[in-house]
Amino acid sequence: MKTAAVVIFITMYLLMILKSSRRTWFALGAAVLFVVAGFLTPAQALGAVNWNVLMMMSGTMIIVSYFIDSLMPGKLADILMGKSSDIRSVIIFMSLFAGVISAFIDNVATVLMIAPVGLAVCKKLDVSPVPMILAISVSSNLQGAATLVGDTTSILLGDYAGMDFLDFFWMKGRPGIFFGVELGALATVPVMLFLFRRLRQPVKAEATTKVRDFVPTILLLAMIACLIMLSFFPNKPSVANGMVCLGFALLCMILDLIRNRGESSIRSALQELDLHTLFLLFGLFIAVKAITEAGVIAELAELISNVGGGNLFLLFTVIVWSSVLISAFVDNIPYVATMLPVISQLSAALGIEPYVLFFGLLTGATLGGNITPIGASANITGIGILKKNGYDVSFKEFMKIGLPFALTAVLCGYLFIWFVWGGGI
Repeated sequence: MKTAAVVIFITMYLLMILKSSRRTWFALGAAVLFVVAGFLTPAQALGAVNWNVLMMMSGTMIIVSYFIDSLMPGKLADILMGKSSDIRSVIIFMSLFAGVISAFIDNVATVLMIAPVGLAVCKKLDVSPVPMILAISVSSNLQGAATLVGDTTSILLGDYAGMDFLDFFWMKGRPGIFFGVELGALATVPVMLFLFRRLRQPVKAEATTKVRDFVPTILLLAMIACLIMLSFFPNKPSVANGMVCLGFALLCMILDLIRNRGESSIRSALQELDLHTLFLLFGLFIAVKAITEAGVIAELAELISNVGGGNLFLLFTVIVWSSVLISAFVDNIPYVATMLPVISQLSAALGIEPYVLFFGLLTGATLGGNITPIGASANITGIGILKKNGYDVSFKEFMKIGLPFALTAVLCGYLFIWFVWGGGI
């Protein structure tokens, strides 16, 4: 059964690479096949779906539709272009800005909020939005590990290790993982300077966009504030963030109906739901659950621990870089959940505190998702936005940006964590 699960999973990925325009159908097909073949019951398959992420995406997509229609992205694009010399500097600024936002709210929500501004900039300059949106996506995923609330994997670590929000910044008299992630983010700036070296078109904000409605912007900011505040509440429902996003989306539609006395705007907003991206994630959640239930993830974890042996530096290195490779192809949430108790046991056997290995796991598993376009939900969302705007992105095209981003950020985090947390042990 385990071999069959691996074959189905690898076949799915190969088909998605070869026929990227049909990746949604391949993911859904693999999910159905896993259920039909008996790897999962229908109830287990539905339980494997991260409904919180899908609800957050759906609600945010609706609000962002109103946000775009209000012309606020165009106004922000004018301001941004007025402070930038060329398109390359705009991309770098947008990338770093998205990274800062994603350190405090969900990566997918960040992409959905920031991407419309990037699209507006590219439309005004009449250039392809592909580099801009991909940079926003990978940067959003990159900084998810910076804080306790930035990514599900961070929440998993915080809960398992008993860490609070401030521990990610400073813990036991040493700088936390936040600084390692930010160091990696800064290191991507010269990478972007090189990758986008040909994008030197001058930027000028000649026309001034007039915002027609400030309500969507106010609701969007209020939603962000609620998501941040909600992150500090322990033991909240697993779909709490999703309910917040859907609640604000519903409020936005109700206000639209009251103010405009018509349904045309609501219908248009609902049509903006990117069903291809939502169903792609739906299928991938089930596929990853299937190989997890088949024992593939647990076997990988055991292999990693065996390769590392009793040498701390070797074990740390294996955990970081194997996590990078694994998270490029599978959802990092079940992988991190599986590895946390494994690392705890290994640390106890070595007689050391587990933090250097915990931080190494989080760095590799979170940042490694940038290697492939389907290694992280933020990347899937960004590609979905581009596809909706008429731009298909291949695996190769994505990896030209994602791979150097991931390797640079991971290397910086790897060195920082070892010298701060490993060297003194």
